[in-house]
Amino acid sequence: MVAVNRNIKTAEPTNIVIFGVTGDLSKRKLIPALVRMLNCGLVHDDSKIVGVVNNRTEEVWIELVREGMQEYSPEIVKSEKKWKKFLSRLIMVPGDLGDEATFERLAEALVEIDGKKNAMFYCAIPPDWYGKVTKGLESAGLAKEDEGYRRLVIEKPFGHNLESARELNKELQKVFDEKQIYRIDHYLGKESVQNLLVYRFANSIMEPLWNRNYIDHIQISASETIGIEYRAKYYEKSGALRDMIQSHLMQMMTLVAMEPPVEFSADAVRDEKMKVLRAIRSIKPEQIKIQTVSAQYASGTVEGEAAQAYVAEEFVPPESTTETFSAVRFYIDNWRWQGVPFILWSGKRMKARASEVMIRFRKPPFNLFDSHASVPAANALVFRLQPDGGVVLRLNAKKPGLTTDNEPMIMRAPYANNTEDVADAYEILMHDVLTGDGTLFSRADEVETSWAIVEPILNEWKKRLSITRYRSGSWDIPEMDELTRDCVGGWHKPLAQHE
Repeated sequence: MVAVNRNIKTAEPTNIVIFGVTGDLSKRKLIPALVRMLNCGLVHDDSKIVGVVNNRTEEVWIELVREGMQEYSPEIVKSEKKWKKFLSRLIMVPGDLGDEATFERLAEALVEIDGKKNAMFYCAIPPDWYGKVTKGLESAGLAKEDEGYRRLVIEKPFGHNLESARELNKELQKVFDEKQIYRIDHYLGKESVQNLLVYRFANSIMEPLWNRNYIDHIQISASETIGIEYRAKYYEKSGALRDMIQSHLMQMMTLVAMEPPVEFSADAVRDEKMKVLRAIRSIKPEQIKIQTVSAQYASGTVEGEAAQAYVAEEFVPPESTTETFSAVRFYIDNWRWQGVPFILWSGKRMKARASEVMIRFRKPPFNLFDSHASVPAANALVFRLQPDGGVVLRLNAKKPGLTTDNEPMIMRAPYANNTEDVADAYEILMHDVLTGDGTLFSRADEVETSWAIVEPILNEWKKRLSITRYRSGSWDIPEMDELTRDCVGGWHKPLAQHE
């Protein structure tokens, strides 16, 4: 749980409305995050949590909440006083989301606090329901900000291609103004991701090196040891390119590559991110095979345990060519980054779990030392986002003894010595919604532009009849070595620790 300091903006009293309150996301993430936020003052003490519940009595819903709390926030359930206080904040609105009467009941249930009916509407529901919910809110007069603010939160995926993303944005913007819409990407809520901006713009030593003159290439990765788990039906329609690169990793790339904003405000930061997206060189159909990699995990051993192949997972057809590993080599055509490859890759059932941004610098232009000494390795700056967040700087140092031979030296700086001070992503993002800060949320033009960039790849991959397979628990993807062949140091494979 994050420790609150006096510089953190205080949220106004708000009715926090959750659609899909009996679902897995609410149970695992939203309710536990709200409990922690209430306990440390990130949610105003007078706020209410309003759950829209279908086909369940209030007693059944409360019991579901208790069961979830026992698993994810047991300290509240153990204390009768804390549990009763939390219960006093809960309001249940019965009804089906397809019924306009449900939204009329919701309007009646919203509590007026300090003369206002502030409301945050959190859509923890399948994307197909976003349009129905916004229309229901409109019909009940709940989208207007006459009696307080209204903010709509939706979870990714924001569409499954460019056309669907545009349609979704049109549906949302018919009812809500863009500044009222918060497209939440939990990846951007991670403390270490936000810290990228501080690393870049609060340290003057970075700026002179942060360009094509010193950087050979950049790799942004998300490597997972887990498989698709229970998400087969979703994953078959998505794949790694849609699931990770189009959203999470491209957002990371914009943070790494953007110019300094004129101020640290939502629009200023998002304007600079958009400039990066607009500068990304389009990939022509004949270049897709050269600049992309797709593969699917086969059976193997992960962390000492046997792992089955993707096509053996429940609900996955045996002939599936859906990628569980994807990589794209992008170029940003602007003054700062011209010619510097940005390689984004993500995979499941890999050898190690790690999310990293690796900045590989150019090699020294001349070997100053003895001719027999090894050529110094290129320096690298690695931002580890998870699991052990921090920064690693790889330098070269002289070996001890009567020699000028060099060896790599690794300098580590953990992000936080006290993990209790590190906030959960959902705590950060929901607090930003409550305080009206859209910096970490995707704007409509960002979403559509990122889809436009990857759509040619998706269209080309639809034509494939087979797919490369890699052994679970390995880095056995030769195409990645080819993709990074001309990059200094080649494919950077994260290790379990910064070794």
